[in-house]
Amino acid sequence: MGLLDGKIAIVLGASQRGGSGWTVAETLAAEGAHVFVAARRLEKVQELADEIGGTALRCDASNEQEVADFVAAAAAMTGHIDVLVAAVGLGSMGSIDETSQAMLNEAMAVNFYGPFQFVRYAARHMKEGGSVTLFSSIVSTDVLPGSVAYSVAKGALNTFTRYAAVEYAPRGIRVNALKAGMLEGPQARRWRKSSMFNTFLKEIPLGAPVEPAELGRMIVWLATDARSITGETIHVDGGSHLRRQPFPDEMAGEGLASMGRRRSEDVH
Repeated sequence: MGLLDGKIAIVLGASQRGGSGWTVAETLAAEGAHVFVAARRLEKVQELADEIGGTALRCDASNEQEVADFVAAAAAMTGHIDVLVAAVGLGSMGSIDETSQAMLNEAMAVNFYGPFQFVRYAARHMKEGGSVTLFSSIVSTDVLPGSVAYSVAKGALNTFTRYAAVEYAPRGIRVNALKAGMLEGPQARRWRKSSMFNTFLKEIPLGAPVEPAELGRMIVWLATDARSITGETIHVDGGSHLRRQPFPDEMAGEGLASMGRRRSEDVH
């Protein structure tokens, strides 16, 4: 028997094989949950759903109506939601001077507004014992030069985590966030070809990126045994928060260029 037998889980942001959202969905399904997965590209999440015996739906996290429709469709099929995971992330590099209003709007829409609406709509279908996990980032509190739009949006998500925890506590719904560092996955594998990878790696005390499967196990734990934990942003970063993010003069050349604009589940 799995720890989540008979439970309904919904995961927003799971279209990249090997990425954190994809792996979390696999972990939840392995523990017995029926998992609804959604992302902008339906064909990708359909592959995932077929493999784990779940249900795939299309949803752009930056579009409130699509978020509402995703939640409504899942709730209509099952009647309730037990586990909620917002694994979406959009990162774009740029200094304050280089960050336009459009870049800010896009970063906030995906990294903050989308999860905000996702929780708001889904909580209406959650009962006592429900668990919400949001994907934050180490750079929401630790300054990574050139990531201001993404970092500010994730910082807003941290604050929302605390407010939602208090608001939904009377209904027995717990809300937490995982503050991940560098994640193993498609992005990290690309970075290994650049000097940027080692620049980040040397600031991880445990000496390795975080395996996405660990995030999945954390979410299972938060949904089952961690009955008194709510309103937390939990570091899952190999100890990165004990060191520092790279300085600007360490982020030159092909490394910084390789980061670029990225919309995936393995940004940190």
